[in-house]
Amino acid sequence: MLRPSKKLMFAIEAVLDIAYNAGALPVQSSDITGRQGIPRRYLEPVLQQLVRAGILTGVRGPRGGYRLARERRRITVGEIVRVLEALEDGKDGTGHALGVQVVRPLWRELRDEAMARLDKVTIEELCLRAHRAGIAGEFGTTLDFTI
Repeated sequence: MLRPSKKLMFAIEAVLDIAYNAGALPVQSSDITGRQGIPRRYLEPVLQQLVRAGILTGVRGPRGGYRLARERRRITVGEIVRVLEALEDGKDGTGHALGVQVVRPLWRELRDEAMARLDKVTIEELCLRAHRAGIAGEFGTTLDFTI
């Protein structure tokens, strides 16, 4: 029914991978590709979009890669969704009355409810879920704090 795009799933998985596997060095896109199976040709544009939006920070150089731009607890899944999908609000007014006045408002309500829920889910929470599921990574060895 309501299915997220592949690009959106790649973005969420990539941010989670970076948060979960962050160590002393930035996480390289080739490492994300290897762990998540995301084709690199799709991953790089998504990562660049997340950098432009201030969710990730790109680090240049041979040991470069990506880091979170903020603490895990300050990045929500809803924010990632907003960056990757320009959700159509249906205000263009074209179409038949049933679609414009009944179906589109219903879809907006569902979207708003879903976004409200996604705005409450942080990357920190997803990292904790992965840790509890026993997924190997650097999560347990890194700290997430602000000075």
